Amino acid sequence: MNITHQIGALAGTPIQAESITNTETTATASAAAVWKTPIPNIRCKITKPDTAEQKSQPTSPCRSPILSAGNGIRPDLSVACRAFATETMDLVSFDETTEQEKTYKEVNTVKEKGVPVYVMMPLDSVTMSNTLNRRKAMNASLQALKSAGVEGVMMDVWWGLVERDTPGVYNWGGYTELLEMAKRHGLKVQAVMSFHQCGGNVGDSCTVPLPKWVVEEVHKDQDLAYTDQWGRRNYEYVSLGCDSIPVLKGRTPVQCYSDFMRAFRDNFKHLLGDTIVEIQVGMGPAGELRYPSYPEQNGTWRFPGIGAFQCYDKYMLSSLKAAAEAAGKPEWGSTGPTDAGEYNNWPEDTRFFRKEGGGWTCPYGEFFLSWYSQMLLDHAERILSSAKAIYENTGVKISVKIAGIHWHYGTRSHAPELTAGYYNTRNRDGYLPIAQMLARYGAIFNFTCIEMRDHEQPQDALCAPEKLVRQVALATREAEVPLAGENALPRYDENAHEQILQASSLNIDGNSKDSEMCAFTYLRMNPHLFQPDNWRRFVGFVKKMNEVKSPDRCLEQVEREAEHFVHVSRPLVKEAAVAHMH
Repeated sequence: MNITHQIGALAGTPIQAESITNTETTATASAAAVWKTPIPNIRCKITKPDTAEQKSQPTSPCRSPILSAGNGIRPDLSVACRAFATETMDLVSFDETTEQEKTYKEVNTVKEKGVPVYVMMPLDSVTMSNTLNRRKAMNASLQALKSAGVEGVMMDVWWGLVERDTPGVYNWGGYTELLEMAKRHGLKVQAVMSFHQCGGNVGDSCTVPLPKWVVEEVHKDQDLAYTDQWGRRNYEYVSLGCDSIPVLKGRTPVQCYSDFMRAFRDNFKHLLGDTIVEIQVGMGPAGELRYPSYPEQNGTWRFPGIGAFQCYDKYMLSSLKAAAEAAGKPEWGSTGPTDAGEYNNWPEDTRFFRKEGGGWTCPYGEFFLSWYSQMLLDHAERILSSAKAIYENTGVKISVKIAGIHWHYGTRSHAPELTAGYYNTRNRDGYLPIAQMLARYGAIFNFTCIEMRDHEQPQDALCAPEKLVRQVALATREAEVPLAGENALPRYDENAHEQILQASSLNIDGNSKDSEMCAFTYLRMNPHLFQPDNWRRFVGFVKKMNEVKSPDRCLEQVEREAEHFVHVSRPLVKEAAVAHMH
């Protein structure tokens, strides 16, 4: 059997029998950030947002100037790429670390200054029967990543897989093998405690539901699901309105999350701080701290719609009622805004979000938005306080992922951010309170859309991802919270790589000193990454990230060393290719 067939298989080959059902969509989204030694002060400066920029269509992927077509496609990489496809893997175990792997690890033990790069693993790395998916392809891929100078990988640890059938009974099956495989290759791991459903978000290539017993409880009490004003339920994540109510077989949702994290700690304590270096705590849909305000499933929402508030289950409404009474305005507690439009409206289509006299600026609007966003912060604090206690003195860092909602950022109300729970407007910084909350628990602020440029986005939707990243960088600097990043969508072109390099340096005003992002997570391990041109560009990108703050290093030298990294991968990829042929 031959390795792109194998590496390609990682992102979407249908799994047999008890496995997850894949869609045709290439795996993306939901990922997460990673960690190295935290930087106590992130120094950067936000420049005043420019006026509206000219927009254009996204640039197409281009061939690498570092490794030109004249160099040809190395036979070993060609074999590696072909091995990633649809053939079924024999379920055999791999031998101990090869001599070539050992040699490479010995050479690569010195940690270079720069931003470490992690790669997100396929969403379906572990099957629904709790076994490692496409074992041979996984091994070959991890070898290749290590040879490229990648620091580690991110993996989703699905609540719906591990505690699927019975409350308090955990099956770590495939994760045990996957973590040991990462350790064998000398890769660090960022483990995501994925308490959400997989399926229905951007790039979800498979379906992993919530645990069966949770789904049973939700069917009995539909108000355990987030609900919009039209009564539409969202089942991606249990509503935070019932965080502290024992609605899940006698336990509260937060107790369930805590018990899961504790079980993970106890089962993998021998890997904590060495192989497992970060725990990213899922706090909402796609693992992000937000409300499911822009669900793509069934075509409910389409980019760049403003989304909708998710506060109409009975538990959220009960909290709203109590908050209104405490504010001396009981009439404000019966419902959320009724003039905020629908999912696919634009701000000016609605009375609540319009720039002139919009409801978001009136006393009721300010009360509601403060309550709505504070509920999200309180949710994060409840889980973080538990996570911090569970993982204290284990050598791992804790992180939280925040969504990069960049569309309509140029408007006054920032409607899509408001419906998602981020109280960020032209007159109010919604990311500083989040950063300050994370600082209280020593957590990392992980942010998306790092690869995007303003001019690549639709002009009429006033998208401004670069300005949004600047604002978040300023907030994390002020709160003294480490900032990590990831790309929101798969990109393999030089333009995206250069944008990531620039953003990761936090060199916004030319005065970032020794500060930089603590890590960057690359979306995602899939067949496209291992295509020859993409792989060459990726290896060069990783090398540049490691050199991001080395002004004495000339570009030509970095490019030569990137070529060397590609060369170093040759025997490892070739060996993996041979293994796949048996």
